[in-house]
Amino acid sequence: MPDDGAVPETLLRGVRVVDVAGEPAAMTGRILADLGAHVVKVEPPGGDPLRTVPPFGPDGTSLRFAAWNAGKTCLELRGPDDPRLAGLLQDADVVLCTPGWPGAMVLDPGRAPDAVWVLVTPFGSDGPRAAWRASDLGVMASTGNMYCTGDPDRAPVRCTEPTAWSHVGPEAAVAALSALASGRPQVVDVSVQEAVMIASMGHVGRFPRTQMRGKRSGASVGITREIWPCQDGFVSFGLRGGKARVANLQTITRLVAEDGLGTPALTDRDWTTYDHNRVSQEELDEIGAPIAAYFSRHSMAELYETAVQTNLMLAPANSPRQLIESRQLEARHFFCELGPFAHFPRSFLHVTSPGDELAQPGPADLARSLDATESPAWPARPAPARRVPDASAPAWAGTKILEFGTGAAGPIAVRYFAEHGATVVRVESRSRPDFLRTYGMAPGKPCGLEGSDMFDSLNVGKLGVTLNLKHPEGVALAKRLVQWADAVAENFAPRAMRSFGLDYASMVGEKPDLVMVSSCLQGQTGPHKDYPGFGGQGSALGGYNLLTGWPDREPVGPYGTITDSLAPRFVASALAAGLLYRRRTGHGVHLDVSQVEAAVYSLSPWVLDYDVNAHVGSRQGNRSDRAVPHGAFACAGDDRWVAIAAWDDDDWATLARTIGLDDDSTRRLAAFEARRDSVDEVEALLTAWTATQPPHEVADALQAVGIEAVPVADLGDASADPQLHHRRHFVTLEHPCMGECGYEHNGFRLSHAPAGFTRSSPTLGEHNDMILGEVLGLDATQRQRLLDDGVLE
Repeated sequence: MPDDGAVPETLLRGVRVVDVAGEPAAMTGRILADLGAHVVKVEPPGGDPLRTVPPFGPDGTSLRFAAWNAGKTCLELRGPDDPRLAGLLQDADVVLCTPGWPGAMVLDPGRAPDAVWVLVTPFGSDGPRAAWRASDLGVMASTGNMYCTGDPDRAPVRCTEPTAWSHVGPEAAVAALSALASGRPQVVDVSVQEAVMIASMGHVGRFPRTQMRGKRSGASVGITREIWPCQDGFVSFGLRGGKARVANLQTITRLVAEDGLGTPALTDRDWTTYDHNRVSQEELDEIGAPIAAYFSRHSMAELYETAVQTNLMLAPANSPRQLIESRQLEARHFFCELGPFAHFPRSFLHVTSPGDELAQPGPADLARSLDATESPAWPARPAPARRVPDASAPAWAGTKILEFGTGAAGPIAVRYFAEHGATVVRVESRSRPDFLRTYGMAPGKPCGLEGSDMFDSLNVGKLGVTLNLKHPEGVALAKRLVQWADAVAENFAPRAMRSFGLDYASMVGEKPDLVMVSSCLQGQTGPHKDYPGFGGQGSALGGYNLLTGWPDREPVGPYGTITDSLAPRFVASALAAGLLYRRRTGHGVHLDVSQVEAAVYSLSPWVLDYDVNAHVGSRQGNRSDRAVPHGAFACAGDDRWVAIAAWDDDDWATLARTIGLDDDSTRRLAAFEARRDSVDEVEALLTAWTATQPPHEVADALQAVGIEAVPVADLGDASADPQLHHRRHFVTLEHPCMGECGYEHNGFRLSHAPAGFTRSSPTLGEHNDMILGEVLGLDATQRQRLLDDGVLE
């Protein structure tokens, strides 16, 4: 064993992880390894089933296995009683499991009672659907998100890459680190369904108020086009209005006019008063026509270069080719050479520490396999700086987080900590409100800035203070709050925090133990760091738009602009690791997470397929290279569907028998290759059976014989889901203006640490007196003067 002083310092140095998880949580162990944990991947005799999953490299290696096991030590057991497993479990801190996943090992948590056990299952460990079989297809169908993705004249559609696993991989990492933060052994119950729910931006929890069941709008968001064809592909550009988008709309008008394509519908418009919700479809079409003509004249690269130069919120629907050629990713060393790969996604995180003592996250090598005679050895543990745990306290009780930012991605990340006991103070401005708050200004919403359902859903459980950061005293108060906090979370563009003097470089001298996470769209460094954009642009840049939709149509992108809900899980993983590092060492750290890089990281197998095979995987509708049938099939009723997949020939035989297929067709289609070659026929045969029945009857009948079948839920169906209600996914709280509102828990439950939300989101300045008085010690006279002087605006 190496001398302890020679081991590089990492965020999770000394944390010992036994990984027996199957595909759904394969990414979780990789994330923990990237953050510095020592991860041993334990494989059953014959090897991990993920080794057999495509795509494959030229040497036959599964690129999914390569992507998600880099940085791990792999141990294939000699048999079920291999003593090496018992030795590992005895000293493990975390054990990752996927009970019930085909081929995955099943272990009893009693074998390591002092460890944190993270159990990842499609619907959670208990409830009426706990035993249901579901892959990414079935999970996405259950959440409402898939129902809202796609074209209105076709079936709901999933992303071709498994987005449910992309969501739950980092969610389970947050769960593991939260359990470690509690200081006591836990069994952590992770439901993939519940983890995915926030991808719909809280709309399911709000269904009782809004009665919005969701709908598919193709390449548009609502009534406005979002994805446009260009000369050699597609770009994301929103025609939505609002204060945050005025400059963007003015810029596109100028560019179109300079290209000689301007029309009065575009060039004569006052964008400061434009509201896309109050114009007719005919008028929107007139606005969009010259923009569409402009895009059609230019390539993705040309349009993106123009966007970077002009701060236009436009992004190309990137493929792996564009990602590997990206100047931004190159500048940030996102790709590294590893084994046979020239462009291996290194990590989702960059770290900066006061003494530069921390190694950058990411694997030093691909998975290292031990031979049958080797026994893995855990590295030495550094001396922990553990608090004495309160057995009744939430996992993050006593942790203080100060939050700056706007939109969805930042608030969702910090929401995990609020749910698990941290005190979160969100800094806002009355004069420059979060754009999510402005959604409450729509007609028929009486609460104005206090009436945005999305803002309220994503910021539940937090305290709020208003500070004018354009005022010197406002900045001074913010700096005092930084001194109070254990961590700062922000998702502004890099120049914003620098302009306030609140960036990490400015603050670390005054607070060396500061943990700060920054999570803007493209990171804190690189030529495109100041490029502005929302989730639509992040989804396009990160690859998800290209992968979602039908192969004969334009891409559509997952509902809810996926980077807004995906990246926060990586941000929360990084912040949790940073807080544990501070607790252990007393040192601070800056955590730089690019939302785009988090998306690309989650699509690592897709990128590697291009790197070694020159293959650009694209959208396939609901079809799969691994299963036939695999899709959403029409049922009785209006726009009713059920997701069904047969994963092997035995599944097909059972399915064919259940639907009453004739013997000749059953035999003729018995082999996967035959079904793949006759996929249209297979789908037609199955649709003929499902079309006369309600989706829940189809699902019940097929699940009873072991076939994956899940009703495709709309937002209202998901709101009434008996599994979610059994797990108390929804909670009702009183909002000061909107009254009773529904909120949603995140995707995991800790067995020995309470969690939950006890307050709605803060109204503007709701907790000013508490925070300025109790935290900063300002008396009523001082607070009134600050208010009178505009410091609290």
